[in-house]
Amino acid sequence: MAALGTTPGGLGTVEARQRLERFGPNTPEAQEKLTALGVFINQFRSPIILILIFATAVSAALRDWIDALIILAIVLGSGVLSFFQEYQANNAVEKLRARVMIKSTVLRDGRPQSISAEEVVPGDVILLSAGSLVPADGVVLEARDLFVNQAVLTGETFPVEKHPGSAPAQAGLARRTNCVFMGTSVHSGSARAVIVHTGAATAFGQIAGRLTLRPPETEFERGIRQFGYLLTELMLLLVLGVFAINAFLRKPILDSLLFSIALAVGLTPQLLPAIININLSKGSHAMAGAGVIVRRLASIENFGSMDVLCTDKTGTLTEGVVHLDAALDVKGQPSDEVFFHAYLNAHFQTGLSNPLDEAILAHAQPEVGGFSKVDEVPYDFVRKRLSVIVQDGERRVLIIKGALSNVLAVCAHARDGRALVPLDHECLARIEDRFAKWSEQGFRVIGVATKPVPPQPVYSREDEHGLAFAGFLLFFDPPKAGVRDTIADLAELGVQLKIITGDNKFVTLHIAQAIGLEVAGVLTGAELDALRDEAVWQVADRTTLFAEVDPNQKERIVRALQKMGHVVGYMGDGINDAPALHTADVGISVDTAVDVAKEAADFVLLERSLAVLHQGILQGRTTFANTLKYVFMATSANFGNMFSMAGASLFLPFLPMLPKQILLINFLTDLPEMSIATDHVDEVFVRRPRRWDIAFIRRFMIVFGVLSSVFDYLAFGVLVLLFQAGPELFRTGWFVESVLSAGLVVFAVRTRLPFTRSRPSKTMLTVAGAVALATLTLPFSPLATPLGFTALPRTYLVTMIAIVGMYFLSAEWAKRLFYHREKA
Repeated sequence: MAALGTTPGGLGTVEARQRLERFGPNTPEAQEKLTALGVFINQFRSPIILILIFATAVSAALRDWIDALIILAIVLGSGVLSFFQEYQANNAVEKLRARVMIKSTVLRDGRPQSISAEEVVPGDVILLSAGSLVPADGVVLEARDLFVNQAVLTGETFPVEKHPGSAPAQAGLARRTNCVFMGTSVHSGSARAVIVHTGAATAFGQIAGRLTLRPPETEFERGIRQFGYLLTELMLLLVLGVFAINAFLRKPILDSLLFSIALAVGLTPQLLPAIININLSKGSHAMAGAGVIVRRLASIENFGSMDVLCTDKTGTLTEGVVHLDAALDVKGQPSDEVFFHAYLNAHFQTGLSNPLDEAILAHAQPEVGGFSKVDEVPYDFVRKRLSVIVQDGERRVLIIKGALSNVLAVCAHARDGRALVPLDHECLARIEDRFAKWSEQGFRVIGVATKPVPPQPVYSREDEHGLAFAGFLLFFDPPKAGVRDTIADLAELGVQLKIITGDNKFVTLHIAQAIGLEVAGVLTGAELDALRDEAVWQVADRTTLFAEVDPNQKERIVRALQKMGHVVGYMGDGINDAPALHTADVGISVDTAVDVAKEAADFVLLERSLAVLHQGILQGRTTFANTLKYVFMATSANFGNMFSMAGASLFLPFLPMLPKQILLINFLTDLPEMSIATDHVDEVFVRRPRRWDIAFIRRFMIVFGVLSSVFDYLAFGVLVLLFQAGPELFRTGWFVESVLSAGLVVFAVRTRLPFTRSRPSKTMLTVAGAVALATLTLPFSPLATPLGFTALPRTYLVTMIAIVGMYFLSAEWAKRLFYHREKA
């Protein structure tokens, strides 16, 4: 404490602020804030853009100033457009993430305060309890049955007990039982610790660079990567071939080089990262409006793909406001004594906060002034019970409450009035009968037991034996209003609901029936343990209710469902949910969850409600749909145009398009695509889960890319055969036809429905209209000459409009045939 310049009461606020400036934020790696300049520079880091800028510099060196300036202006214009969209999107996402920041409880000025984990500094005294994430490395000052899960650092399967003391200076992490480390979590118990190292100086920070910390690649990310590879391979083959052939035909080398690079720009999905980022960030903003905060953007697509949702019942299917309905003795009669002992246990316990204790404390407030707390044995998910030792004068009493079977397991007698009777088979049978009857009525039943204990310095779980069973506590949590309709809505979206709970099967079955959930099967934790993994895969798929399960069994169920090909969502808020949240494709928690659950989740709900989840699923599918629209556009008109242009360069005596004109086409056709995030999505598309299908996209590219090229070559024929077009007229006519066809076909490929039955957004219509108007007026404007354009004959404009119209109608016809065949 002296070396750190701190006290048992922690640091002062001013000193803590100064240390934060000196040591920096408490993050494993120095995280640079993404600045506006950084985002802007990122727009020009693509290798293809850098090559283009280099070629532009070559043009300038050869004193072709006009071409160099035009190409540079188009590249800068495209970069500025992407910058504004991406920078605004990044800012919006950061603001949303700040709403679900991980907190730590520290002593500041001698008082407990909740602060951001990033603000913890050396010398801070932190308070830990079950469910807490350890924010930094520290030494334990006090501990009460503290068990910490530190598998992320040491790989240890089970939680490790921590206690004050010392360890050898050269001890490994696993042997430092007096220390807690950043990134680990408290499994049970409570403690006070002083922070020694923060940020990169922690054990976690020192190995962070060597750890595989990046979350597994989602199916969406994998699909995008494969799509990028596909187009890049096509681009390389096409560009290298075109440049080689044009050079062989003795066309100007510089023009041929710039033409090939410009084709590469037209073919490369350079907007794809920006489009994805904008779509995901706008989607996350819309989901925030629906009460869902996105912690990992790449998981939005998985949210839309989810077809199985696993959830606990408390607070999700029920109101989550638990009421104590009755305190009953062994015979089932109301008992003030049972309630008083339960109240003492709840009043003095300092471990994991839970709604059952809150219900007990809210039920009545008896006078407990004569009692004092001696010790406690905190709740954990193995024992499933909580012990408190209280003193009244010279008398000490150990009071236990917890899951009925776990309480009975440490009892030798039952209390019958003032007398004790043996807890024999007959007595146990009567208790079990009452338990089953109340559970079937929907009551949550827990047990209470007591025994006098002799004075001793410390009490532990070894003292939990030979107790007298006192009676029952009956809690009721009614089904949530409207949950029946929400379950029906989820079923319509193709999402199966499965309940995974630690509660007993009778209560779980009662709730399922009350909310109208069709139950296909019920499986308990004990029955699950008796099955081999292969059997669990089959049984889990056919089971609706999983009751009396522990944290490891929850994770096993999620993995089994994934093995059967499902995209699994898991919704939980407790420390016992963390393993399943990590494993699920979609981890969902709530704003009031323990830190370790929120850290494991991909999404955090501001309200614990399936209705909020329903809206989040729709937003996830909408975001995915709009991302796919860009993919379809990039693989139809854009790909077809560049492919056609490459082919035309082989038989024309001149380049069919100058590099600056190709870049201008690319820039103008990008504008409507930048508005995709605002577009409407057909209701039919969001009715069921969608998954990335690279084979489907490849087929789409072949069909619509070839269709685009057919009409491109028709336009070439009209220009060469009917109008005997020279270089300038050919390039101008082809430029106008190319931009208009690419802009119009967007409205065909953006929907699977006939275009008349699917309304695009006003933004997309406005941008597409403005681009079409600019394209038609450009050849007649003062910019025509520096861009290499000339005025077009009216007869060609009429012919060109007819070709574009036929292309659009053909795309509609091909779309119907394509999707009809895909369904078949």
